Amino acid sequence: MSDEQSRAEAFHNRYEGTDVELAYTGRQTFLKGEPRDVEDLADADVAVLGAPLDAAASNRPGARYGPTAVREASTWWAYLSGYKGGLTNMNTRAQIDFSDVTVADCGDVPVFPLDQEKSAESITAHVATAAERAFPVLLGGDHYCTYPAFRGFAEATDADSVGLVQIDAHTDTAEESPIFGEHFHGSPTRLIAESDYSDYEHISQIGIRGYESPGFFEFADETGLNLYTMRDVRANGIDEVVTDAIEQAAAETDAVYVTFDIDSVDPNVAPGTGTPEPGGLDSHEALKIMETLGAHNAVGAADLMEVAPEYDPTRSTQTLAAYLLVTLVERQFAE
Repeated sequence: MSDEQSRAEAFHNRYEGTDVELAYTGRQTFLKGEPRDVEDLADADVAVLGAPLDAAASNRPGARYGPTAVREASTWWAYLSGYKGGLTNMNTRAQIDFSDVTVADCGDVPVFPLDQEKSAESITAHVATAAERAFPVLLGGDHYCTYPAFRGFAEATDADSVGLVQIDAHTDTAEESPIFGEHFHGSPTRLIAESDYSDYEHISQIGIRGYESPGFFEFADETGLNLYTMRDVRANGIDEVVTDAIEQAAAETDAVYVTFDIDSVDPNVAPGTGTPEPGGLDSHEALKIMETLGAHNAVGAADLMEVAPEYDPTRSTQTLAAYLLVTLVERQFAE
């Protein structure tokens, strides 16, 4: 050992595998991406941000812990890709080495649980800054966070029109809550449709079930909302539904924003969420959605919302949530 070489360096030189980082060691960033400032993304492919905010949730709280849980779960695929020298996706047959995809984890945006307006401004500003430089991925947080994130993406890309593909158990088109007002997790889709950047004709919803407002099907017909209920998924198959949904959202728009509410998945599979709804997607259908959307060239941003890990001691919910985003990233950047 030379005088300049430390004992730690000598150890690394002596043994193979010292540069392999196990999933549960080291940085718990998304796909073990490098921690970056949101303005330091010149060479980044993907910019991941967290929005640990659930002040607008009307049922079970806990989605504020979603970003951390999803990040931690995602490290498994970074580990596999690292020690195997890349991966073959046995579903898509794609070849992907996640070390070749520059994933920057920009941490969590500042949020203010008692100030919804300031929190929304923060999400918009940080997503806009990321979207000017890379493909933005937002980890929620309750589903209200999608509205300011969508706005930030649209403003940053100078888009005249942005389509939305929403995978969800609920339509989130509420006009107002007597408790939460006009801005809560039941209203982001309405807010997006009424914004300067979209309308119901460019919004597609997959997996809707349960109960909605009186006359909702008439509302969908009148507004042009592209509605695909769980009955439609079962009747027509997920391939046909998601292909039609993305084409409708992409038609005559500059880009498409994807928002995936984990409660779209059946609670038998993903119980860790604030508003579980029986009769949802299975994991195969959920993954197929992300495979299809990730491969579509109109998709320019994505989020994953409503993971509340405290309700799932098995950690299956955050594992599926991370896998869904990993799949989307793979389809965006795989060979």
